[in-house]
Amino acid sequence: MEKRSSQGIVPFQEIISALLDNNHPFPPVLLHRFSDMEDESLQKLKAIWLQINPERRVNLLEDLEDISAADTLVCFDGISRLALDDPEAPARSSAIRLLDECDNNHLVPIFMRMMEKDKDEKVRAIAASALGKYVYLGELEEIPEDLQKKVEDSLIRTIKGTDTPLVRQQSLESLGFSSREDVPPLIQAAYTNQDVFWVASALVAMGHSADERWLKQVIESLKNSEPLIQIEAIRAAGELQLDASRSILLKLLKKSSSMDFPMRSAIIWSLSEIGGDGVLEALAEAQDEADEEDEIEFIESAVDNLEFNSGFTPLNIMDIGAPNEDDLDIEDVPTEEDEGEGGEGDEDDDSWGSTDEDDDEQ
Repeated sequence: MEKRSSQGIVPFQEIISALLDNNHPFPPVLLHRFSDMEDESLQKLKAIWLQINPERRVNLLEDLEDISAADTLVCFDGISRLALDDPEAPARSSAIRLLDECDNNHLVPIFMRMMEKDKDEKVRAIAASALGKYVYLGELEEIPEDLQKKVEDSLIRTIKGTDTPLVRQQSLESLGFSSREDVPPLIQAAYTNQDVFWVASALVAMGHSADERWLKQVIESLKNSEPLIQIEAIRAAGELQLDASRSILLKLLKKSSSMDFPMRSAIIWSLSEIGGDGVLEALAEAQDEADEEDEIEFIESAVDNLEFNSGFTPLNIMDIGAPNEDDLDIEDVPTEEDEGEGGEGDEDDDSWGSTDEDDDEQ
């Protein structure tokens, strides 16, 4: 039986009592006790889980997400797996996200079931996103081939099915990691769609793909007037270590003082992934101009990432057949008016189109 030690460790039964006490807030100092839970404590929590106020369960899991984001040493797998069956959709969503670092293959059929059958759209979308890790692990041959195929088949069915655009788009992004021959046509179909969210998801999938065939689409999207498309193109350029985008990104960085931080940080991080002439100097200049401490620290992290990448000779997969970056001045990047947002494709395919109702759901 767990006792209070000389260091003041609270017995888990007292934590149970605090969870069930609706007259007082749950003490934040106790949140770390849900990390690396022993089986006995987990069974006690499971026995009373649904007796906890629903709002408190949701808030508890959201608080654990915040801790997990700030502290990589904690592990909330036990309580997260328990919460996968919680009646509250936000609790199930948090549980999936908390299991992001857990590579347990037994989670695959659970996530597939949640993607295909959960009654909440956001839960289905988050489950679809979580499956992307297993496609990636399959490409690294770190999970059985048949398991990877089951995940990919499920994602493809979802993309081609009748679920909401949000769920299908998240499925496409996860499928981007796959090297299957039937995946690029799905990405291209999404890219040539007239809906902003489909195009953005296509660019995310391109960034995941490590496939040189998407060079033109990523480059032309760097100047897109739609911020969502542009930021995903910037991120994809970094993920693909696209040398041909360096000069464009450097010019965007110089013009980024009026941009919001997510866009500016995407440019900075992608440059740190790509590296090359002028990048270190540009990041140093950006750091000198930064006023906010958070941005200064972010740029420091980007410089560390640049130095880490520069310490090796990475395989720049986009070099083959890539145009010289000097020939790709930002002013030369095709615009939507020049040749259409995505080039030629199945723009009239109803399976990729979106109605006004779909747009509202986004």
